[in-house]
Amino acid sequence: MNHPYPRRSAAVAAAAVLVTSADTYVIVLALPVMIGDLGIGLDRLHEATPIISGFLLGYVVVMPLLGRLADRAGRRPVLLGCLAVFAAGSLVTASAHDLASAVAGRALQGLGGGGLVPVTLALVADLWPAARRGVPLGAIGAAQELGSVAGPLYGALILTVSTWRTIFWLNVPIAAMLTGAFVWVTRGARDATTRTRIDWPGLALAVVSLLAGALAVAAPEPLVDSVTFGLLYTPWLGVTWLTPLLLVAVVAAAGFVLRRGRRASRVERHSATRPAAADWLGAALIAGSLGAIVVSFSTGDPSRQAVSPSAIWLLPLAVVFAVAFVGRERSTDNPLVTLAAFRARPACGALLTNLAVGAALMTALLDIPIFARATVFPTSQLGAALVLLRFLVAVPIGALSGGWLAQRVGNRMVAGSGLTLAAGAFLAMTRWSAGTLGDPFGPAWLHPSDPVLVACGIGFGLAIAPVNAAILGAVRESMLGIASALVVVARVVGMLVGVSVLTAVGLHAFFATSARLPSAASLCPASPLHCPAYDSLVTGAIVDELRVVFLGAAVSAGIAAALAVTLLGGHRRMEPAHAHA
Repeated sequence: MNHPYPRRSAAVAAAAVLVTSADTYVIVLALPVMIGDLGIGLDRLHEATPIISGFLLGYVVVMPLLGRLADRAGRRPVLLGCLAVFAAGSLVTASAHDLASAVAGRALQGLGGGGLVPVTLALVADLWPAARRGVPLGAIGAAQELGSVAGPLYGALILTVSTWRTIFWLNVPIAAMLTGAFVWVTRGARDATTRTRIDWPGLALAVVSLLAGALAVAAPEPLVDSVTFGLLYTPWLGVTWLTPLLLVAVVAAAGFVLRRGRRASRVERHSATRPAAADWLGAALIAGSLGAIVVSFSTGDPSRQAVSPSAIWLLPLAVVFAVAFVGRERSTDNPLVTLAAFRARPACGALLTNLAVGAALMTALLDIPIFARATVFPTSQLGAALVLLRFLVAVPIGALSGGWLAQRVGNRMVAGSGLTLAAGAFLAMTRWSAGTLGDPFGPAWLHPSDPVLVACGIGFGLAIAPVNAAILGAVRESMLGIASALVVVARVVGMLVGVSVLTAVGLHAFFATSARLPSAASLCPASPLHCPAYDSLVTGAIVDELRVVFLGAAVSAGIAAALAVTLLGGHRRMEPAHAHA
């Protein structure tokens, strides 16, 4: 894209990345209130994890895909389209009346938000020559990381003065302002990418899939209760979510993916000058793999077992899809991810490390506020936010220190030490009691949990720069943009899997403890509905549940530390990786 004001264009795009990145994390404080309004109690938290995992799944699947699409359709229309999808998802989420509509809205938000990252990186590549891209690429990365800190704080601020729905309603005018700003700063700019003709049959399949999927999820009462249209919502084979309407959505989506794949093959045969086609089949395979994992852990009955009965075939299916994805990426001419470019041990190590980091990080962001709400701040969103703030403020402090130390000590030692510190902090959290967050620890404003939270945040922060430096030092210069995006993708995949698995395991522990509790009627026969003794026991069961989750996070952080020490390598930039650029 040729433009006289590249900094303004990149600044608006970076602001869009910041807003959508913050929306990844804004849910962590709103979730308890949100699921309450949707009729789900904390004892059914596993059913609500798709509100988080739906966003993350959309984010992961679309991130590598949209870079290719932007090469074909142009940066500007794809970026504006991502903002439109994000705004549409925000509308659906803000007006959600049940869990299904909330998950659908969050998934749309993830699709729009995830697409902004690769498109913005590609925009930077258009606006600056290779020798001058370092600073703008760093700014995009900083916006992505800042979202993890700003999101929970922004959510807490809104929740102190309004409801959780306001968080998502506000996204609509924000997206509109960003759209207007980007159109304004790019007026008169000429997009250098090659345009292609609109695939009307493919577009029709996409519209049918989205419309049928939206109607299946929203389930409007007039349609469900209709004698004629109600047949579309009749479950098949006794599976509540397997309806004719949803099957139409899936078949149309599959048809769209196959059509795009065939069209891409024809383009490759007839033209060597067109930009590479998007790998829709690869995206569908990775979406299927991750989706099967999410469903396995979110649709079960944790009072009996941690996974759904259907996991016996869903988890093997996830493995099959994952293997097929790897095979697809190795055989296609236009893969989502060029796997060969990441064979170097530091590059592979950075992705694996961030995968484990994501599982542990999501535990901190989600379960620390839940612990605060369940113990000392049952009615205060702001109080829970301030507890999490100890962790969030420490992350950038650790990140700055990690960048400085990595240049002197080496990537693996700094990342390994930081993640070991985080693992130790999670182990300390497994010893927390119901009063830990409120107990005095020296000064009245200091509590025993504060040093643990700060240590955990610093530990995660220390790993950020070394992990990024390791992968950027191990790939060719032409791959720096996609490498930066894949580090984020790996972490988000870890968050997606971690929140699904650890929540299900934790709730299973909660029900195991709850089953041994005496009834409220036996403890307070005069007033069983208002029984402080029983409430205290339930709080203890929730604390036990979260201790199990913190233990799982400690294991994840420990695995990440071991991977970092083993695979990341030293601090020197790997010259051979660039010698063939």
